[in-house]
Amino acid sequence: MDDMPARAKAIEDFAAALRELRKSVGNPPFREMSGRSGAISHTTLHEATKGNRLPSWETTVEFVKACGADPAAYRERWERANLAVRSAGAGLEASAANVAEGRSAPSAPESRTSRPDGEIAGDVRPVPSAPEDRGRFRRIRPAALAVAAVGVVTAVLIAVAVSRGSGADGHSSNPSGSPSNSGLSAADCPIHATSPPWSPPAHEGDSAKFIGDITLTDCTRVGPRQTVTKVWRLKNAGTVPWKGYSLHRLDLPQRPDQCRTVSDIPIKDTRPGETVDIRTEITTPSKPGLCYVRFKMMEGSGRVAFPGGRPLNFQVIVG
Repeated sequence: MDDMPARAKAIEDFAAALRELRKSVGNPPFREMSGRSGAISHTTLHEATKGNRLPSWETTVEFVKACGADPAAYRERWERANLAVRSAGAGLEASAANVAEGRSAPSAPESRTSRPDGEIAGDVRPVPSAPEDRGRFRRIRPAALAVAAVGVVTAVLIAVAVSRGSGADGHSSNPSGSPSNSGLSAADCPIHATSPPWSPPAHEGDSAKFIGDITLTDCTRVGPRQTVTKVWRLKNAGTVPWKGYSLHRLDLPQRPDQCRTVSDIPIKDTRPGETVDIRTEITTPSKPGLCYVRFKMMEGSGRVAFPGGRPLNFQVIVG
């Protein structure tokens, strides 16, 4: 069996495992799973089950967590599938060298490199031709085809390189899906999270603006086994009153090597145009490291208020 069939089989087998997991918990709607995650879109979750391409590890983590399962149980299976994809990438590199040197490149099935809106980084989005260009393909010269082939293969290789070993924010993630003290040190601070896929707020016209960290700015040092107060300041920048809103912690269940907080932090009712200070008590773990914890704002009925916004976080150095 050559590289491409092996690659396709590895991707489909992994997608089948995700479909079976979702089925085992009653096939919840992908939008519901996205709401549980608070960090990934329903289209990305759906794409992970199709078998068109291997989802990133970060996507896998959010999918498994949304099904109430342990991502660690899927790590080895994902690594095997990822190895098959990477091996196929090595074959593409050889093909690129053949084209560049004028040798015939072996034929291969069409590479599946497209992605839906909302996919986590690491894949190539082909650029569609403009409508007026659709009739021009008959006049493309062989030399232009060779150049185009090199460009496509190079793009695929770049995509493979980007996807190796990185989570959504460019940092390695442990099987729990978010960095922990055991995997991060002071040198990793600050972590710069990327924005999730665009998605409208739960209520039209709702908007939040981050004003600043009032206490415990990023990379503040705190001793082990200490209890300190974290305060964020936000502004209701929209037209929707915040009534019954809260911050929900994403990194659950809490482990001994993480900072401890309440799971849900209430937000004082805030009218449009007003600012609000949101505070919580943090208890640091006994071991040194970087403590990185994420929250998402929830509206009064329990939905994620801003699914297209970055999680609110704190990151303190323990030790």
